[in-house]
Amino acid sequence: MGPSPQFGQGPHQDHLLAADLDQVLVQTEDLWEEFRRQRLFVTGGTGFLGCWLLESFIWANQELALGASVAVLTRSTAAFRKRFPYLADHPSVELLEGDVRSFEFPSGQYSHVIHAATEAPTKDLDDKPLLKFDTMVQGTQRVLEFACQSGARKVLLTSSGAVYGKQPPDLTHMAETYLGAPEATNSRWVNGEGKRASEMLCALYAAQYGLESKIARCFAFVGPYLQLDFHYAIGSFIRNALGGHRIRADGDGSPYRSYLYGSDLATWLWTILVRGESCRAYNVGSERSVTISELATLVSRAVSPNVGVEISRPRATNGPAERYVPSTKRAQVELGLHESTDLPQAISQTINWYLAQDLRQ
Repeated sequence: MGPSPQFGQGPHQDHLLAADLDQVLVQTEDLWEEFRRQRLFVTGGTGFLGCWLLESFIWANQELALGASVAVLTRSTAAFRKRFPYLADHPSVELLEGDVRSFEFPSGQYSHVIHAATEAPTKDLDDKPLLKFDTMVQGTQRVLEFACQSGARKVLLTSSGAVYGKQPPDLTHMAETYLGAPEATNSRWVNGEGKRASEMLCALYAAQYGLESKIARCFAFVGPYLQLDFHYAIGSFIRNALGGHRIRADGDGSPYRSYLYGSDLATWLWTILVRGESCRAYNVGSERSVTISELATLVSRAVSPNVGVEISRPRATNGPAERYVPSTKRAQVELGLHESTDLPQAISQTINWYLAQDLRQ
């Protein structure tokens, strides 16, 4: 690969994510030629993963004059346009309204399909596990059927680390070779079971129709577009801190988590789509673990020393703490991927993005 071009010289440099998107482009510059004058199809465009994919696609499309376009399936085009007017109104983006389980297939050929719908539990499905399962499994099959009909060469499924089930506490990092599984009779594992079934569907369509099925097992993330109104620790911590409230960690603060920054996430997903081996899963996340207590302290320091931290209860046992941390050695060794942004910086950039959003309103 030759010298990196100087990206980001256009008039769109007042974009709040300009530096992040330039970084994605530098790290993926040799991938984009595959998308020149191609049409892509994406589900889940309103989620964290979808927004980063669309932002980085639009950026690369402009900077490299790819002449590519992307169709985005969303349940409500009006809601999408209201939340993300810049993404919705961009000339390279076409919005399609429909349910992922039953959407009408758009006409014409598409080269790549990215199925990022329901990459994480959503509040409107939390009390409807059957609907959540159906949306994941039926939605995946519908998307795969569309990929075959539209002539797509490659499909990317954003799966989840939940497919492994509960991480053994003595296993510091969970690799793709770990053969654990969710508890099949516990409805709380619906996300993991739904993603396992979705992965199997990808394998079946690859075997029967020759579809290149790429699988990204996504763990936890932080960055602009992070949902702050949901029950995940890092989002709720940032929301409380920005509101001037104490950061309250439910439980004893001992579980371990890790978080990959949004720009790294985009780089990893585009790389897996283009270079990943079909039907070979890749963990996507950070190997740098922190306890929930340490995470709360990092968020507090990033916002203000006056934001206190409260841990709900003391540690009840001296045994090993619960963990949800991936090994990403496969992605590092086989695809050359790495983490570019450490967690303190990622938290600061997320907070600054939300503060800038408030100033622009």
